Amino acid sequence: MTGKLQTISLSREQYELLLKIVYLGNWLINAHRTEDIKKEYEQIEDYIFSLAPQFGFEEYLNHEESDGDRYFPTRFFEEETDVNALHDEYDDNTFWDELPERLGKRDFFEKFTEKEIKKMSREEWFKKLFDCIDVYNDEFATNGIERLRIDKH
Repeated sequence: MTGKLQTISLSREQYELLLKIVYLGNWLINAHRTEDIKKEYEQIEDYIFSLAPQFGFEEYLNHEESDGDRYFPTRFFEEETDVNALHDEYDDNTFWDELPERLGKRDFFEKFTEKEIKKMSREEWFKKLFDCIDVYNDEFATNGIERLRIDKH
């Protein structure tokens, strides 16, 4: 980290919220990555976790001398705070937002040729696209994934 250092004051409750935000933010940015980890997010998470003892949250922190500058959340932190519930809520909402949109887009581009799409006005394009997406929104609102099947033709 570079730049002029600034000081901020946090209550214990504010620090705990910051800890959760940084943890969840780094998870959102890096959990799906294998080779292209965004190190700056890991580093800020490490720094914020390194302050846990100053706020009385030693049980949230796992750090061994052999870890160097790396600080890890404990199982206690993940299970006893609401971070897993917030993570699950995010995943659930993302799933239900993405699934109809991706299936609807697929159907839209299967239903209309490139030539037909090019002739559409912007309004018509959006209407027809959202009509395809709404088929799935309605289906999933009514039946969840119960009737969703993979066609093995």
